[in-house]
Amino acid sequence: MYVRDAKNRDEAWLLDYIEEMGLDERSFRSRDYVIAVDEGSNTRAGFGRLRIHKTDDGDFVELTGIGVLESWRGQGVGAHVVERLVEKAGDEEFEAVYCFTPTASYLEQFGFEPLDEDVPEALADRLDQVRADEGEDATAMRLDREAFVLPERFRERFKNASPDGSAAEPEVKETAEDFGIDPEQATYKYDTGG
Repeated sequence: MYVRDAKNRDEAWLLDYIEEMGLDERSFRSRDYVIAVDEGSNTRAGFGRLRIHKTDDGDFVELTGIGVLESWRGQGVGAHVVERLVEKAGDEEFEAVYCFTPTASYLEQFGFEPLDEDVPEALADRLDQVRADEGEDATAMRLDREAFVLPERFRERFKNASPDGSAAEPEVKETAEDFGIDPEQATYKYDTGG
C-alpha cells in the first residue's frame, strides 16, 4: 500500500465514491486529493482532500473528504491518508491543520485537539457549513503539524492491508525435512529411507 497524489484520471472514481459516501464535494478539484493504492493490484482503497481556504484574516488549510472503501476499513488506510495530507500541508508551509468532523475521537489519536467554542472567526463559517451538512455534533479540530503522531499499529496494518480485510498469507516453501526426508541421504526424489 502507498498513498499518492490524485491524477486527472482519478476524477470520475473520486466523484463516484465522494457521492456514495456522502462527503463534501464543494469546490471539487482532483489535484487537492491523495489516494491510497494497493501496490499489487493497483486498486484504490481510500482518499482525502487538503482544501486551502483564503480569508480576509489569512489562509487556513483543512483536511476534508476523507473516505475509505468499506472492504479496506480497519487496516490503517485512513490513517495514512491523514498522514499524507498533513505532510502536504507542511509542503504548503502551513503550521496548523484544521478539520471539521463529527468523528473527533478518530483524529484525536493523531494529535488533533478540539477547538470547543474558541473557533477563530475565519473558521466559524466553515464550521457552520459542516454542521448544516453533517449534523450539530461536528467539531472543529486543530493540529499543530509538528505534533502529528501516527500510532505504530496503523503502520503495521497498512503494510499488510488487503481488500477483504485480512492480511495476505505469506507463501510457505516446503522442504524435504518437512516430510521427514534427509536430503543428504536420499538417493532420489521420492526416497523414504526404507
